[in-house]
Amino acid sequence: MTKKSVLFVASEGLPFIKTGGLADVIGSLPKELVHQGLDVRVVLPLYKKIAINNHADFDYVSSFDVRAGDIQSMANVYSQVVDGVTFYFIEHRDFFERDELYGYDDDAMRFGFFQHATCRLLEALHFFPDVIHSHDWHAAAIPFLCRTFYSYREEFRRIKHVFTIHNLAFQGIFHKQALWSALGMNYSYYLDGIARFHDDCISFMKLGILYADKVTTVSETYAREILTEEFGENMQHVLELRRHDLVGIVNGIDYDSWDSQTDKLLVANYGLANLSDKKKNKLALQAQFGLPQDENVILVGIVSRLTWQKGFYLLTEVLGHLLQAQVQFVILGNGETDIENAFHHFKHAYPEKFAFYRGYNEPLAHQIYAASDLFLMPSMFEPCGISQLISMHYGTLPLVRETGGLVDTVTPYHIETKEGTGFSFGGKNAYDMKQVYDFALETYYTRPADWETMVKEAMTRDFSWQASAQKYIWLYEEITA
Repeated sequence: MTKKSVLFVASEGLPFIKTGGLADVIGSLPKELVHQGLDVRVVLPLYKKIAINNHADFDYVSSFDVRAGDIQSMANVYSQVVDGVTFYFIEHRDFFERDELYGYDDDAMRFGFFQHATCRLLEALHFFPDVIHSHDWHAAAIPFLCRTFYSYREEFRRIKHVFTIHNLAFQGIFHKQALWSALGMNYSYYLDGIARFHDDCISFMKLGILYADKVTTVSETYAREILTEEFGENMQHVLELRRHDLVGIVNGIDYDSWDSQTDKLLVANYGLANLSDKKKNKLALQAQFGLPQDENVILVGIVSRLTWQKGFYLLTEVLGHLLQAQVQFVILGNGETDIENAFHHFKHAYPEKFAFYRGYNEPLAHQIYAASDLFLMPSMFEPCGISQLISMHYGTLPLVRETGGLVDTVTPYHIETKEGTGFSFGGKNAYDMKQVYDFALETYYTRPADWETMVKEAMTRDFSWQASAQKYIWLYEEITA
């Protein structure tokens, strides 16, 4: 029996390039699928950072013309095998070797080229997978292109498609001219409403939703939420058309990278058998930031983009009150200026209670997950979230808002049964968050046995990719049967 073949197409992926949670998924799900017996390959753009750090290690694969609409260009393709997964990199220096990954005026052309080059690559390789699994808007038009632009070949018509929405807020919306210029398709697809989205615009993501065999999101609750006006980002009516093909599968974390017992970036490794060693990481982090070293004070950690979506305006509203308690905060992240400025203010106003590192630092992220007692994640919406999974695996209890994947993965503490893996609040205001924060601190200081029980329960939960990968395999089997 031949292995089922799956091609992942995405705009970023570890271990090569990352701006968000999509990269974590691309870095770990294909690896687990290979482990479970599939032939999995991944296509990524060859960005400037990848060219600088990795190009010398790549193998040359092919060069070919990409001609579609206003795109008349050459693509060079390189590859590297990592953990049994073949990664292909599409090189176009003008399009991809830039300081940032996204946010340019020609993003439609850049990712139109990327998707056409991916299809041309399949022709060059004579490799036509059973399934193409496209991720977010940057790869969303591929099911559409395979069934229209490339339908002259039976091999393209036979391919089945899964499209995963990691964040519905970013939909690849461009002026209708991009239908021709970036995708090479005529305006009939705009006029009949298939590609049309808003006045005079098209959406790459809409094409993925309409043309894929299955549409997935990265948690079960988010799959339900995006059918509503509150979370649907004006796409809910399109998603409603595919309701019966919409599936939520929660993300996992890569235990090779995230394991408190083996993590080389920690001051002290620990697990259920030597949980007391977790405090050595707390003392080291306190020393690193000049906070008073006290293993008994509750340490609240945050590793995040500092944006409205992540709920940090709620935090800035009440932070002055939260810091009146016996508590320390360590925050790692960057984002919106108002939030950063507020954190800088508190850093200077409460130097013995509040530490803020602006930017991203991978070793420090690991240390915060391990050193903290409570991990704050008050997201306004959260398709899945990976931070709460990591924090629980490291024995750090998350405090989350009840939305998306946070609902699916965090069991709130119940004072009578003493069960739970964290704390949660349901409202959208700072007062609701403050109430649960106070409850969490009270639990930490007055019911330490309950806290330890929760820590152990959180650490025994299985957040590996194994179960979720099996669900994707069932999905692939269903559409290719």
